Amino acid sequence: MVKFLLKIAADLQNLTNLQPQGGCDDPSFSYLFKLKCENCGEVSPRETCVSLGDTVPLPRGKGTTNLVQKCKLCSRDGTVTVIPGRGKPLTQEESEAENYAPLMLFECRGYEPIDYVFGGGWKVESVSPCSFLTLHGTCPF
Repeated sequence: MVKFLLKIAADLQNLTNLQPQGGCDDPSFSYLFKLKCENCGEVSPRETCVSLGDTVPLPRGKGTTNLVQKCKLCSRDGTVTVIPGRGKPLTQEESEAENYAPLMLFECRGYEPIDYVFGGGWKVESVSPCSFLTLHGTCPF
């Protein structure tokens, strides 16, 4: 079992508190990744979606996880579990200091996330009276 902490950075000029629309532990926020199989090295051709609110039973044993996926090359199962409570919004101060803010922790078994893909569903606050923004783009993990 390996845990990966997704951290974000952005140039927030006159903006602060960049985070998913419903906060860092938003159960409906979708994280999109390219995943690499730890057994054979195969990289998923498309992004894989995982969210805190989606749960499935583990293939073996008791319990649940947020994603079970079979490698198309070697047929091994891998899981990704979202662990809430570790994220915080990216503030203007952290942005100016060129620091990263932790967004979400993922426990991965059989897969390694190698790319995070930014999608919609983000919010940010203006330091002056105003509100707006949806971010798009990609970022290496």
